[in-house]
Amino acid sequence: MEFAAWVDGTRRYVAAATVRLGDVDPSGRVRVDALARYLQDVATDDWNDTGLTTESDDVWLVRRTALRRVAGAAWPGYLEGLELATWCAGTGPAWAERRTDVLVGGVAVIETVALWVPTDLEGRPVRMRESFFGVYGEPARARRVSSRVGVPPMTARAARRPWPTRRSDLDVVGHVNNAAAWEAVTEVVPGPLASATVIHHGSLELGDDVTLVEGAGVAWLAVGDEVRVSATYAA
Repeated sequence: MEFAAWVDGTRRYVAAATVRLGDVDPSGRVRVDALARYLQDVATDDWNDTGLTTESDDVWLVRRTALRRVAGAAWPGYLEGLELATWCAGTGPAWAERRTDVLVGGVAVIETVALWVPTDLEGRPVRMRESFFGVYGEPARARRVSSRVGVPPMTARAARRPWPTRRSDLDVVGHVNNAAAWEAVTEVVPGPLASATVIHHGSLELGDDVTLVEGAGVAWLAVGDEVRVSATYAA
């Protein structure tokens, strides 16, 4: 997974966040599912700030999010002030790659990269619009990225347990929000991570009979034999 650096000529949006009580584990360190919400929020704020929302009703859905802790950096903790700097690092015909750095005191401590897909109100993918590049910059067009994602095969000996969906997990498009899926990673790895990747292969709906399947460094949220979400991680 490449974490492309910001390049001159690319729009860069910065927002502040504070690690709150509901975002931390018993040790006082921010949970990865809370971090996923920060990433979602700054992406939304950036998109709304562009003014492009007046041109279309596109809804952006995340397919894959990866993060890594910067070598030697401390995991953010309770009441710590954060900056989230985000930009578009590349595109394909109908998707875009969003890079976001989490900074403490102006220094990056966590790097993230996410693959987002624009869809219409019916959930159908739409092609990237020309107006997008007028705002996010020509470098976002020049660097081409792939939308290909793989599914780690579930192992027969993996531990399994029920993973009920809740109404509080649902978002505006009616399925389990991507940040809520990161709660499964928090469940299997309660401490801070060196790296993690979550891929959304399909949506999770209220009432789905979801199973959390846990292997060594990998986990799945499955409905029957169908993997809806997969995660790989290293502590």
